Amino acid sequence: MTLSSRAIRLATVTFALAALAAPGSAQQPMQRMNDRQMQSMMANWPASARMAAADMMRKYGRPQEVTPTMLKWRNNGPWKYTMISNYETPHHFPAPHPDVMTQGIDYRVPAAMFDDLAAYDGSVTADRTQGHLAARCDKEGANFLAINLAHDVVTRRKGVPAARAYYARAISTFKKTGRMDPYMQRLQFTPPRSANDPDMPAKM
Repeated sequence: MTLSSRAIRLATVTFALAALAAPGSAQQPMQRMNDRQMQSMMANWPASARMAAADMMRKYGRPQEVTPTMLKWRNNGPWKYTMISNYETPHHFPAPHPDVMTQGIDYRVPAAMFDDLAAYDGSVTADRTQGHLAARCDKEGANFLAINLAHDVVTRRKGVPAARAYYARAISTFKKTGRMDPYMQRLQFTPPRSANDPDMPAKM
């Protein structure tokens, strides 16, 4: 079987990146992979994912993990992780857009608040055991907004309807005027260093 030149290039890039799994060589693949190879790998990605990747690389540099379907940064700026996928998830709140970029922080969501958090925004997710809170959208500003409002919901500073109205208003204003609400510019609170909840053993 003869591989196409495109498949050969992809296989070469994938092989070069395989060293990511080897201890002590995490930076080596990023040195081998030049901009042309990165662009070739992402050539068939949706435009939203390519744009998110370009924005994050300008701001945070090269990702620590690269596969043909995903880029991932660890501890980039205020985030515990940033992950960009080549798969678009349709999301219609507050207006139709594709979700491609997940950004998370350390955060403990009380079990009693999970329903409110889900009602507020289906693209905001919490992991109780690991102690993570994450937002998924196509722009970092929207993820800042989502996480800040999630914090308001969890701490009962805002109810679900008020948080959804604030989110929609902030996005609408940005689209019309280019002005970013403070909630879109940075985290408005300091995440804990660790928030994992291992739970309690059950009687068996």
